[in-house]
Amino acid sequence: MELHITGDPAADKLLSEDAFALLTGMLLDQQVTMESAFAGPEKIRSRIGSMKPEAIAAQEPQAFVEMFKERPAVHRFPGSMAARVQALAETVQSEWDGDATLIWTKGDPDGAEVLRRLKALPGFGEQKAKIFLALLGKQCGLQAPGWREAAGHYGEEGSYLSVADIVDPESLAKVRASKQAAKAAAKAAKS
Repeated sequence: MELHITGDPAADKLLSEDAFALLTGMLLDQQVTMESAFAGPEKIRSRIGSMKPEAIAAQEPQAFVEMFKERPAVHRFPGSMAARVQALAETVQSEWDGDATLIWTKGDPDGAEVLRRLKALPGFGEQKAKIFLALLGKQCGLQAPGWREAAGHYGEEGSYLSVADIVDPESLAKVRASKQAAKAAAKAAKS
């Protein structure tokens, strides 16, 4: 599996090789560009020397926030997002033996169960969990029965709705266009 989300080879390599980094990128994908969010794990790894859940959970919280603020910042909301990343790390460490892949592999779960497990993670609501499930299915080889149904419209073949559909600059442009169209439709519906 080789992901092409950030445009930064080092960041994309980390996302492709480290399931917790990918999960963290999805967590950070909020009120920033997708590229910036998914580049966050590489910034964390290069600054503290690890993307292992146990290493992140063990960081002193205020020092972790300060590291988030270093330029270029990991996220535009360093305080709240640093706390969320540490909460995610603590959960993966304590509930999944420090191995994020167990969330979608342990006990051979179906798509609905993987979605339930993702929604139980700190910072993962319904939409974020469905997008991540679609990313696992479309690009990471997840074979869980019913994953497309559980991911909803994000799981549809040929849709360009989220990070799950980005494989190159052309697909990134299609995802951006669909997001802009959805925002415009939502704005029009309000007025």
